[in-house]
Amino acid sequence: MHSGETTMILLLLIGLAARSNLISICSCILLILQFSKLDFIFPYLETHGLELGLLFLLLSILVPVATDKISNRDLLYNITSLPGIFAIIGGALATHLNSEGLKLMQIDPGIIFGLIVGSVIGIIFFNGQPVGPLMAAGVAALFLEIVHWFM
Repeated sequence: MHSGETTMILLLLIGLAARSNLISICSCILLILQFSKLDFIFPYLETHGLELGLLFLLLSILVPVATDKISNRDLLYNITSLPGIFAIIGGALATHLNSEGLKLMQIDPGIIFGLIVGSVIGIIFFNGQPVGPLMAAGVAALFLEIVHWFM
């Protein structure tokens, strides 16, 4: 058994223990692809998986707008009110952190295991909600930047 397979099995077990369906399902899918010799799909997933994930995330977020559950008036209020302005600032900061997290994961892909373990700890002990490794990597990149400032 290769180390990648062992890691996927370990992530599957961690996902099951943490009741994180996404980690468990992703580990299973990658194991199935590996064992069924469909691992030629891995490079495509590696280069386009993030875009596909963001596509489905945006689709789910925009459904209430498309189905008129949120009106144009509500949208206008929500970008001009104080919470709306803070949401805009938060969105800008989050996307910047995500960008830094993506750079960190490209430089050090092995960091993903620590990000997942940290997410599981947050789920179990802090009743956290997993938002994905990209945001976790962004926060880790911010911490690393702060450490570099002091060194």
